[in-house]
Amino acid sequence: MQELALRSELDFNSETYKDAYSRINAIVIEGEQEAYQNYLDMVHMLPKNKDELVRLSKMENRHKTGFQACGKNLNVIPDMQYAKEFFSQLHENFQIAKNEKKVVTCLLIQALIIEAFAIAAYNIYIPVADPFARKITENVVKDEYKHLNFGEVWLGENFESSKIELEEANKTNLPIVWKMLNEVEQDASILGMEKEALVEDFMISYGEALGNIGFSTREIMRMSSHGLRAS
Repeated sequence: MQELALRSELDFNSETYKDAYSRINAIVIEGEQEAYQNYLDMVHMLPKNKDELVRLSKMENRHKTGFQACGKNLNVIPDMQYAKEFFSQLHENFQIAKNEKKVVTCLLIQALIIEAFAIAAYNIYIPVADPFARKITENVVKDEYKHLNFGEVWLGENFESSKIELEEANKTNLPIVWKMLNEVEQDASILGMEKEALVEDFMISYGEALGNIGFSTREIMRMSSHGLRAS
């Protein structure tokens, strides 16, 4: 009932809502585009996993189309230039890792950080979304858990050889997530999404993924602190 009350208070057609939505919608569209390309890029590094990576990339492309429809449904033009800048640091770090053939770093950025970020955003958005966007987002978030699982499984199977690189990649990239969350806080709040809930959901998804890979609770707490220091 509380969720329905909150959703009824949001005016999906107000200029304030649409202005914030133009950036949030662009972020999710660009996030899915980044994921689509990242999974295809990893095919060259993980040829044995080609079929699965191509399948995941196609899924991300469908998600992008779904979120583009969400914007059209509200007559909102997504601010794609803003979204590209929003993802620019993670994008650059992924490209550097790709060029250096650091598959572990690429998996941490895409299959753990970006997927956990998406899961958090979609979980918090669903209760306050307009009915059209809610249906699409509910279907998308189910897929994102599969993507997170791909990274968990591969990194878990290669944990001992990946551990040092994972810790370094985490130290470099997790603080970027907190900058991104801080940057989007005001727009997200207008859409009914509170930063504290986003942070909590992200840390749950990301921490569980690290645990499933093989890190201890103490190690997860230490690794998570790199993000908190930057917030």
